Amino acid sequence: MWVCGALCRARAPAQLGQRRLPESRRRRPASASFSASAEPSRVRALVYGHHGDPAKVVELKNLELAAVGGSDVHVKMLAAPINPSDINMIQGNYGLLPQLPAVGGNEGVGQVVAVGSSVTGVKPGDWVIPANPGLGTWRTEAVFGEEELITVPSDIPLQCAATLGVNPCTAYRMLVDFERLQPGDSVIQNASNSGVGQAVIQIAAALGLRTINVLRDRPDLQKLTDRLKNLGADHIVTEEGLRKPEMKSFFKDVPQPRLALNCVGGKSSTELLRHLAPGGTMVTYGGMAKQPVIASASQLIFKDLKLRGFWLSQWKKDHSPDQFKELILTLCDLIRRGQLTAPACSEVPLQDYLRALEASTQPFVSSKQILTM
Repeated sequence: MWVCGALCRARAPAQLGQRRLPESRRRRPASASFSASAEPSRVRALVYGHHGDPAKVVELKNLELAAVGGSDVHVKMLAAPINPSDINMIQGNYGLLPQLPAVGGNEGVGQVVAVGSSVTGVKPGDWVIPANPGLGTWRTEAVFGEEELITVPSDIPLQCAATLGVNPCTAYRMLVDFERLQPGDSVIQNASNSGVGQAVIQIAAALGLRTINVLRDRPDLQKLTDRLKNLGADHIVTEEGLRKPEMKSFFKDVPQPRLALNCVGGKSSTELLRHLAPGGTMVTYGGMAKQPVIASASQLIFKDLKLRGFWLSQWKKDHSPDQFKELILTLCDLIRRGQLTAPACSEVPLQDYLRALEASTQPFVSSKQILTM
């Protein structure tokens, strides 16, 4: 999502159904050109010139910092995570793709260094996060337009601020937008150890909802189970356990979920559907298994189950900037009250990006990689 403006011409989408960022969001990066030199006065950034394996196409390069115009904001980036969507974009198989070459990274937090003469919403010292995809946060500093940033309180933990704009927002919207859930109702989800999954557990607990959290069996299952329980997970079951007949007796004591959150697809999503209450909704927001979601005719006819999808980028498109700001402030209140923390994170210096990229693509890694500048 990060633009190189005049550096290259727009390309046709790599796959049917993908779209490029609109012209208004195709900011040039804070550079006139990419450079391989190591001049200390230049901004360091993780850049890719074509799609492919992130470890092979991403390079640490130097950019020239753009001049600060009247409506511009000079930001020093503090920390930026590596999300699955970032990896997908670099690979070229995401719903939004940048013009190339592009700076990686779709979220993060930075501190304002200076502002242009017509900027009124932010001031030096403020913490800011991207208002929309497309800024390219994997860099040490940049110049952005004021409208591309949202101020966040600097009294929340740095890791919370760096990971605020995607996963917790996705979790909150899915919990409140699809079913009118009441305290005591159940929600079932797979990929419960993901960034979204950890946010779902915590936000659901704050709303008085019970969570049934499905995990793949793994060597450190007990350790992960304990960690999710500490976050507020009510029930944890493996993918294999979810298929066992014993689940019938489980739901004699626990209300059948009216909402299922699917990030996996394939057999995992089929099992979520099997345990949904009649009239319930399954929301798909990811496809880790790279397998289709399959619902039987009987589930649709006799149980009247609903299949929906959620993509935060589309939600932002359908809602005003003020509504997104309100969502961010709601999440910040939860953070301040101790009801929402950052996902398990590993901080990695920008120059060690290859180690972070590799860890982000490994199975059973529950720690989100955060690049520090």
